[in-house]
Amino acid sequence: MASAYSRPSHRRSLRRRRTLVVSAAAVAAAVGVGVLVVNANAGPVDLYHQVLPAKDGWAAAGSGTTGGTKADAAHTFTVSTRAQLVKALGSATDTAPRIIKIKGMINANSNASGKKLTCADYASGTGYSLSAYLKAFHPATYGKKAPKGPQETARKAAAVKQKKNIVFRVPSNTTIVGVPGTKAGILGGSVLVQNVKNVIMRNLTFADTRDCFPQWDPTDGSSGEWNSNYDSVSLRGATNVWADHNTFTDAPTFDKTQATHFGRKYQVHDGALDITNGSDLVTVERNRFLNHDKTMLIGSSDTDSKGKLRVTIHHNVWKGIGQRAPLARIGRIHLYNNVYDTTTVNGYASRYSIDSRAKAQVVAERNVWKIPAGAKAARLLSGDGTGSVAGTGNLVNGKATDIVAAYNAANSSKKLKTTANWKPTLTSGLQASVRNLLTDLTSTTGAGTLS
Repeated sequence: MASAYSRPSHRRSLRRRRTLVVSAAAVAAAVGVGVLVVNANAGPVDLYHQVLPAKDGWAAAGSGTTGGTKADAAHTFTVSTRAQLVKALGSATDTAPRIIKIKGMINANSNASGKKLTCADYASGTGYSLSAYLKAFHPATYGKKAPKGPQETARKAAAVKQKKNIVFRVPSNTTIVGVPGTKAGILGGSVLVQNVKNVIMRNLTFADTRDCFPQWDPTDGSSGEWNSNYDSVSLRGATNVWADHNTFTDAPTFDKTQATHFGRKYQVHDGALDITNGSDLVTVERNRFLNHDKTMLIGSSDTDSKGKLRVTIHHNVWKGIGQRAPLARIGRIHLYNNVYDTTTVNGYASRYSIDSRAKAQVVAERNVWKIPAGAKAARLLSGDGTGSVAGTGNLVNGKATDIVAAYNAANSSKKLKTTANWKPTLTSGLQASVRNLLTDLTSTTGAGTLS
């Protein structure tokens, strides 16, 4: 099926296939099915039925990733409201192939009739209020122990109400695509891909996935932390997933706008795209990760499923990202041709880009970093002393740089291992030259660039 796939022109596409010029009449005839471009071998291909090309990262392994391409008319939907999306997704156990076209931005915090819901609506009737919660668990009077009591019970009850509204469970054999020409996606929602397989998500904006009721944990670290739930997209025990040309962002609610309680930032955001609980065979490509702190977690713990967590991450743009781009545990992760802009944006200052721990085997090659003047390449990586980062051809501010050597030279302990126990073979589109990658990916990544 690889020949039936094409994307906006860039160096990779030019090498992979030769495109044809489409006549105005042909375009007009194809508008109803969302045509992208024409492939020299296959002719017009519509966006909603495209499958992951052969050798395009780990998600091309096994049976490949085809999503809902075999959906019949009864399982093909166009949705623009939360209620319509819930109906289109159906039951998480229904494996019939389905295609869901999202038109415009769907507000997850809305009811069946489309009325916008607020945090106060979820808290109503539970007895929860932030002021009462802060009073009940102030460290000066409550101490350094896990919250317990009426206000914690009330917080949990309010959280259950929000969760019921904003979490969307995706069944196997599903393709979800944003309709070209509209800013399409989900505002304030959490897409859960759990214990299912063969899922495609493309051309979507996932914005401001916000927890109304973060929990205070005084035992988290030396000073305690506010911890929130809900990733914009969460893969848990998912297999063969392709996330392509999406945008992930906290906008319009940036972390810098949140208050500080008990000396810690009141954190309402969790992950952008987390891949955990033994998820496997995942390709993440041509997305934009913007304005977010804890961006991508691969592996939920140091004992997550061994032999799984195989993830390819290529041709993505990371800008205004605090950390976890990604944080990897256990698995075999291939990162290539990504762009990391570590300048501070909207208050999001970079702590590190890639963290390899719990014996993760990361191959990071031919990526590009833009770092502020005076910043050191050593700060681009992190680890616990057991993880590996192999790979060459990385550029920092246009200069070839051994980023692992730079990190190890600056750290007397917890050094990264420099070799991986596997060699990537599913490397479709790997570019040898990345000098122009920063410019090339500006207009070819993220939601809205597929048309």
